Amino acid sequence: MTSAGRRVLVVEDETLVLINLEDILEQLGWSIAAQAMRLPEAERLASSVEALDVAILDVNIGGAKVFPAAQILRERGVPILFATGYGRDGLPPEWQDHAVIAKPYSQTDIERALDRLLGADV
Repeated sequence: MTSAGRRVLVVEDETLVLINLEDILEQLGWSIAAQAMRLPEAERLASSVEALDVAILDVNIGGAKVFPAAQILRERGVPILFATGYGRDGLPPEWQDHAVIAKPYSQTDIERALDRLLGADV
């Protein structure tokens, strides 16, 4: 996977999971454009961070659902990868056609999910 120069927005409210995901993405050659741990920050970043190639969104952040930020990203045409312990069934019907990765995940899981989402030429 050639992902050098690719930019990702990460939304995750668990500090250790966030650090692990950032490490995984950096090892895969991704650049962390921005990260948020709460919904208001996620919404602000979703509408303001330029040149995003993808967003990885924890579904439940600080007791709130991430879908308002996801809607902003969808309207901007940013591909979304949802991260959740509940799988695709944990998403509302209107979001079930989006990519999902089950927690806990490994570096290989993230790499495969991004490859599927963005195509093998990433």
